[in-house]
Amino acid sequence: MARSRNVLLIVTDQWRGDSLGLLGHPAARTPNLDALARDGVLFRRHFGQSAPCGPARASLLTGLYVMNHRVVANGVPLDARHTNLALEARRGGVDPALIGYTTTIPDPRAVGTQDARFAEIGDVMDGWRVVAHFDEVEFRNWAAWVAHRGHPVPEDPQDLWRPAEGPSGPSAAPARIPTALSDTAWSAEHAVEFLRGTRPGRPWLLHLGFFRPHPPFAAPAPWHEAVAMDSIPPPLRAATAAAEAAQHPLLAHWLSTQKRGSYFQGAEGPMATLTDAEVALARRAYFGLIAELDDAMGRVLAALRAGGQWDDTLIVFTSDHGEQLGDHGLFGKLGWFDQSYHLPLIIRDPDAAAAGARGRVVEAFTESVDLMPTLLDWLGLPVPRACDGLSLRPWLHGATPSAWRDAVHYEYDLRGGWPDPWRMPLGIGVDEAAMAAMRTARWKYVHFAALQPVLYDLEADPQEMRNIAGDPASAGLLAEAAGRMLSWRMAHADRTLTHLSATPRGLADRRVPGGVVAGRGAGGLS
Repeated sequence: MARSRNVLLIVTDQWRGDSLGLLGHPAARTPNLDALARDGVLFRRHFGQSAPCGPARASLLTGLYVMNHRVVANGVPLDARHTNLALEARRGGVDPALIGYTTTIPDPRAVGTQDARFAEIGDVMDGWRVVAHFDEVEFRNWAAWVAHRGHPVPEDPQDLWRPAEGPSGPSAAPARIPTALSDTAWSAEHAVEFLRGTRPGRPWLLHLGFFRPHPPFAAPAPWHEAVAMDSIPPPLRAATAAAEAAQHPLLAHWLSTQKRGSYFQGAEGPMATLTDAEVALARRAYFGLIAELDDAMGRVLAALRAGGQWDDTLIVFTSDHGEQLGDHGLFGKLGWFDQSYHLPLIIRDPDAAAAGARGRVVEAFTESVDLMPTLLDWLGLPVPRACDGLSLRPWLHGATPSAWRDAVHYEYDLRGGWPDPWRMPLGIGVDEAAMAAMRTARWKYVHFAALQPVLYDLEADPQEMRNIAGDPASAGLLAEAAGRMLSWRMAHADRTLTHLSATPRGLADRRVPGGVVAGRGAGGLS
């Protein structure tokens, strides 16, 4: 029997791109991921297309920039006309299975406005075969799994993430939930069961989602103390909150409005009043959750080996978006700083052609939209014309493409999404809430539809501390950056059918001189 080609796509939630031991981070305990990177390729400058989860995952799983799929915030529906990774894999005979979540709201024109999924932050994107769904509001499936194993579950399952002792908030105590019953253990156990149940010759693509290191920032024992306090670097921020806020009115707004309850279950009060010691405890919990996750992924990868599918499976490890973790005075994923969009990406290609590239670290810019075309390319399936991303397969085989992007792009929407879509900062209107960023090695430009821009000279200011958009001496750079962004957006607007044209000879593909699509079937449309 011919061996199948499989894909294990591991998607974590809120994992910063710098947080890997292999990259020298002093607080990242990631031995399993470090080993995977040494046996694969690490993409050091990988960026997501948006934050929070809904828009970020829409880009990852459709291969489209936010300006094309238009899921601009959590709770915004995904247009049913867009295909996705699961649908394309299914068309190619590959079983697209899902453990976790995709944070997808369906198109109301296709399902009606009374669909129960509109009362959730997000459901499962069309095409996936659900093995185990981790719902992100009531955590019903995880809570039932915990209860079935004899552990008491409070009325609000999220209270399992409160400190085991002491008040809610940043704490040195572990979370109330034992490690064996954590949400990370839930994902890992379902993945091991899935891998044990696969059969040779039946290709699969498993989207394995982990909820961590997403807040609440409380790690179960012993992971709560896996990282020594003196190994945790302090946050990157200006000398004072006032100096940080002076960069931009929107940054000032966020610094004054973030709430503790968004990051610590049951906590009250503003984030702005956290002491340095409390920030350090929050960061310790975050890296404890990462250490727990790495350990769980070690069990999953061991199961893949034990099942005899290690040499048949493309392994991808990444995240949807990053986490500020106190940098620039902020927590969460928002705004324009690198910490919210710089992501980890490790790909291990089992093919013999990739042997010479094992352990490679790629410094070129890559993006989340590259994952769908990469996976389809590796599976031998066509990549839809609409995809904005590029296959990373040449990098996996040791090549360095002669023409590659020299910038990354991401968007953030200022209008409120789930659960409060009426929350608008600074009086901005619902159709004026767009923010788009373009980042090169030299500069970062951030454009707002209704606010003043942001510009950094990254060569002189790599930590993004001085917004020079209003500096007359930077007018030339500002014009250059704005012009480049406009040209890029024009070139990458939706192109699903723009390569086709009617001619006297019939439908033609303008990419092929004299080429006519007639008689070529659907394949000529991609």
